[in-house]
Amino acid sequence: MKREELLQEAFKAMENAYAPYSKYHVGAAILCKDGTVFRGANIENASFGATNCAERSAVFAAYSEGYRKETIEALAIVSDGFRIAAPCGICRQVLSELLEGETPIYLSNGKEEMDTCMNDLLPMQFNGDDVNR
Repeated sequence: MKREELLQEAFKAMENAYAPYSKYHVGAAILCKDGTVFRGANIENASFGATNCAERSAVFAAYSEGYRKETIEALAIVSDGFRIAAPCGICRQVLSELLEGETPIYLSNGKEEMDTCMNDLLPMQFNGDDVNR
């Protein structure tokens, strides 16, 4: 699957976003090395702490099916915002543990695009090595 196809999968996922409060719709798609794609959308809740972001929804779906960081090829995150979609701080922390540091991450809002990876999005990541002394 090509980069553009994965971004299109993320835009399809965005159609399922539930964002009655922010009106900010986000979709994500994870491509696994065997060709399997997992989609996720942001799902809001009136107590915003219970909201789940699209990229966490997608990566949790992949992990729930037995996939792990070494089996994930790429992640695409899209939004309908004015700027390109980028993971929030909580998502950066979660993704830093659940993706390899150099896994390609494609960001888009339909007008602009950017390619990055976890090592660039979250340098000096706090991880299991920090708690397992």
